[in-house]
Amino acid sequence: MLVGQVVDEQRGAPMVPGLDACPNIGEAVAWQLCVRANKLHDAMLAFERHATSKLRSADDLLQIATLGFRGEALPSIASVARVEMETRAKEDAVGTRVEIAGGNMLRVDDAGVPVGTTIAIRDLFFNTPARKKFMKSESTELSHVAALVTHYALAHPEKHFELHTATNALLIAPAVRDAGERLFQIFGGDVHREMLPVAAEVDFARAGIPEPPPWKRTEDYEPPEPGFLRVHGFASKPELQKLSRGSMYVFVNGRQIRDKLILHALGEAYRNIIPPTSFPVVLLFLEMPAREVDVNVHPAKTEVRFRQGSFVHDFVRDQVRAALMKARPAASFYTAVHHTPSASESLLIDVSPMVIGDVPYTEAERERLRESDPVPVSMNGDAVASFALQERELPAVPVRLEFEQSHTAASTAPVSIAEGLPPGYGTNSPATAAMTAEALQAKMRSEAVDDSLESLHALASLRVIGQIKDSFILAANDEGMWIIDQHVAHERILFEKVMRDRQTERVQRQRLLMPLLIDLLPEQMAAFAALADELERNGFEAEPFGPRTLAVKAAPVGLEGKELERMLGEVLQIGERERQVENNEARRGRVAASIACHAAVKINMPLERQKMEWMLQELAKTEIPMGCPHGRPIALRYSYKDIERAFQRI
Repeated sequence: MLVGQVVDEQRGAPMVPGLDACPNIGEAVAWQLCVRANKLHDAMLAFERHATSKLRSADDLLQIATLGFRGEALPSIASVARVEMETRAKEDAVGTRVEIAGGNMLRVDDAGVPVGTTIAIRDLFFNTPARKKFMKSESTELSHVAALVTHYALAHPEKHFELHTATNALLIAPAVRDAGERLFQIFGGDVHREMLPVAAEVDFARAGIPEPPPWKRTEDYEPPEPGFLRVHGFASKPELQKLSRGSMYVFVNGRQIRDKLILHALGEAYRNIIPPTSFPVVLLFLEMPAREVDVNVHPAKTEVRFRQGSFVHDFVRDQVRAALMKARPAASFYTAVHHTPSASESLLIDVSPMVIGDVPYTEAERERLRESDPVPVSMNGDAVASFALQERELPAVPVRLEFEQSHTAASTAPVSIAEGLPPGYGTNSPATAAMTAEALQAKMRSEAVDDSLESLHALASLRVIGQIKDSFILAANDEGMWIIDQHVAHERILFEKVMRDRQTERVQRQRLLMPLLIDLLPEQMAAFAALADELERNGFEAEPFGPRTLAVKAAPVGLEGKELERMLGEVLQIGERERQVENNEARRGRVAASIACHAAVKINMPLERQKMEWMLQELAKTEIPMGCPHGRPIALRYSYKDIERAFQRI
C-alpha cells in the first residue's frame, strides 16, 4: 500500500505527466518513488495530516471524484520511515528539500533539484520492528508493487510509467494515445490479438434517478442531471482463459476495483461460452457521475457501491456479451493447442532477475560460487610479494550488449515501445528494437485486418469435405480449412433451441410407453423437489415413486433410454450450497445444457453429407457458435495464410 498511497495522492493533483517507482527491497527496506509532477505549494504542509485533503464540505463525501482524498499518505509513511522529498516548479530557480525520520522533520532548505517531485522512502518500519517482521519476502513484496504499477499504467495510458529495481527495469511504459495501445505495450501482441473491443453508453435516466419527496424539496430545487454510464475497454475471446480472476482489470472513474458485482456481471457475460472454472481476460473502464458510486465503503477502496447496482450489472453483462456475439471469433489451431487456461497470473510483470547486458547472477549466487571453489594462489617468491585476493571468474553467459543510451524517465511523449522482450520490459533493454508510436499503430492496424477474417460468420459458406474418424467434420472455404467437433456443434444448436422453446412454451415432449423408474440418492431426491417445476417446463413429466425412486412418464424429444437416465442423474447431482446460491437463470441454463449434451450426436458416429451440411447451416444461425454450453470450442480454423506460411510460400 506504500506505493499505492503516494501514487493516489499524486494522481489526485492535476497534470501529472509521469511516474517512476523504484523499489529496492532488502535488509534496509528502501523505496524511491519519483513523481514527475507539478510543484507542491508548501513542502512542509504536505506532511501535515489532512492538510492535502480534497474535501471541502460534507456533501463532497457523496460525490468523491478524486483518489487520495483523505490526505494522509505522506504523513502516515513519514511516521514509520526515513523520507526525503525534493520538489521544484518549472518557473522556480531553486527547489526545496525536506527530510523526515519517524515523523520528525529534520531539515527543510533550498536545493538545486530538477523540475518535478522526487520522494525517497528508506528504512521502512525502522522504528516499529514488530510491524517490520510481518513484511513478506522481497519477491512477494515486489510482485505486489509490480501489480499495482501495472494497474496504474493501464488506467492512465496518457502518462509515462517506469518500474525499476536495483538491477533491472521491470516496466517502461511511455505515454500512448489510448488503452488499446497500452494493452499492446504492456501485455504484448499475443494478448492484444485475442481481445475484442467493447464500447457503449446509456443514459441513467432509463434507470430512474432517486429524488427527495416533494415535502423535502426547497423552492429553488432542480432535478439532478442523470448523466451517462459509459463502458469501454477490451474483453478476451473465448479461447483466452485463465484459472483465476487475476487478469480481470476493472476501473471505475479511473479507480481500480475488485468489486463482486462487476466480477459477477463479467462471469454472467461468459456463461455457457467458457467453462465455469475458467475466467476471461478483461480490461474494462466504467465512467459515471461521481454521485452514482460510493468509493468509501471499503478500507482499501477496492470495493465500491453503486446507487443503481442492478442497472450497472446488467449493462456491463449485456455489452460484453453483445461484443462476443457480434464478433463471433473463430479459434485457430495454434491458439487452441498452446493457449490453455493457466492458473498463474501470467499477465503480471515478471519480477525475476533479467539478462540485460550483464551476467544474470544474483549477489547470493556470486558469493556461493566464490566460496565453493576458492582460487588457488601460488606462494613462491614473487607471488608472495605481490599477494592479493583474487575474485573467481564466473562462467561466461552469452548476452547481447547494450549500445544505445537508455531511455530517460523524464520523457513523457509517446516515443519508442519495447519489442522482442516479455511484455512490459522497456526500451533500455539491448533486445529492444525501437518502435515509434506510429509504427505501433501500424502494427496494430495490420493485426486488426487479420483478426477481421478470423470470424465464424463464414460458417454458412463452408463446403463439407468429410469426417475424421467419424468424430470431426472437415470443411473448407476461401479463408482456409476448418475442423468442427460434431458433438459440441450439435450440442450448441440444441441448447439454443431448448432455451428458445422453453421461453415460448413450445417444448416438444414424448410420452413413454412404460414409466422409466430411476433410483436416486436422498440428496438427489431433495434436488428433484427444487427442480421439478423447471424440469416440467423443459418437457419432463416425473413424480416420486417411493422414497428413493423417480418415475418418468414423459421426456423431451431426443432423450431416451440410458441417455435420459444419465441426464437426470447429472442434473440432480448438485450440492446443497450450490443449489441455494443458484439463481433461476443459471438453473435454466444448467438444465438446458444437460438436455442438449445428452441429446446431441456423439463422436465415433458416422454422418451423412446432408446431415453435416445441415449442421453447419444451423450452427451459423446460432447466437454464440464459438463454444458449447460447457465452454469447449466448436470450430478450429487453419487459415489460408498459415497454410501458405507452412509450405514456405510467404
